[in-house]
Order: sequence, then structure tokens, then C-alpha cells
Amino acid sequence: MILPITQYGNPILRVRCKAVTEVTEELQALAGDMIETMIDANGVGLAAPQVGLDLRMAVVDVSHDPECISYLRVNGQDAALADLMPLVFLNPDLELLGPKEGMEEGCLSIEDIRANVNRKTEIKGRFELLDGQVLEIETDGLLARAIQHEVDHLNGILFIDRLSAGAKLGVRGKLKRLVREG
Repeated sequence: MILPITQYGNPILRVRCKAVTEVTEELQALAGDMIETMIDANGVGLAAPQVGLDLRMAVVDVSHDPECISYLRVNGQDAALADLMPLVFLNPDLELLGPKEGMEEGCLSIEDIRANVNRKTEIKGRFELLDGQVLEIETDGLLARAIQHEVDHLNGILFIDRLSAGAKLGVRGKLKRLVREG
């Protein structure tokens, strides 16, 4: 089921979400709906607050571009991107590594705004899965960036918060318009 995507100005996007303590059938169904919603919106990630829920849960799928990473290790072993996607994760614990690099980002909750965001190039993280497994994932490229973007959502941070001062000035008018129209 395609879910409505929460838009900029809604206070849920600024909440540090609560940990998921139990995986229920409803939560598993929500994960499927979030993946369907993300795909329908042509996104590479979607976090629970983007569908109005205060939960530390997100989905990411960058399988459309298998060249978007140079490495992927799962629990210390080399892994194929296709074997991990789509990734549904709960309660992430993320370590940011490497230098910062700029890349254009957008957000399904902030329509029609794209801007250059500097993020660390690599991540190492611990992710709980719906089946109770805990994975340690190390990667770079678009997957690392998408995970950072979605984890930011779980912490009440939007990509616009990471813009340079000049870039923030450049999008301020568009953001005000989004709030007025929302």
C-alpha cells in the first residue's frame, strides 16, 4: 500500500524517534508499505517519520545502481549489493568514516528542493533487521550517503540542516513556500 509522505513543516520530521522494541506483524507490513512507497516516489530511502511514525525504522534501496559503491562488507565479509537490497533496518548505530564529500541530495519530504550536502564518504554501522538479526555493515558511495540521510531523519535532522550558510539562504524562500502550501 502506498503511504502518504509527510511533508516539510510537519513536526514529526523534527522528532528524535523512539527505538523499536518489538517486531510485530504490523511492523513487518509497514516495512513492505514503506518499500512500495519509496519505489513509487522514485526514492532511494524512506524513514518512518516520513510516513508520520515516531519509530527508528528506515528502508534503503540503491540496487538500481550497482556501481554506486566500491565496497560492501556485512559482518566482516565481502557482500553483494543485490543480496542486501532492499535494506530494512531498525535502531541503527552509525559510525561515520572517511573524508567529507559533497553531492546533490533531495528528500521525499521536501519536494522540489535539491542541494549539495557534505557527508562522510564511508560508514560502519550496526543495524537490527526485522527477523531479529543484527548486521554490521561497512560501505561507501551512495549506500553510505542514503543510510546517513535516513538515520538523520530518525534523529529529527533534515538534509537542509546540513547545507552551507549560503545554500540555506538560497532555499529559504522555497521552504517558506512549502510551509505555506502544506
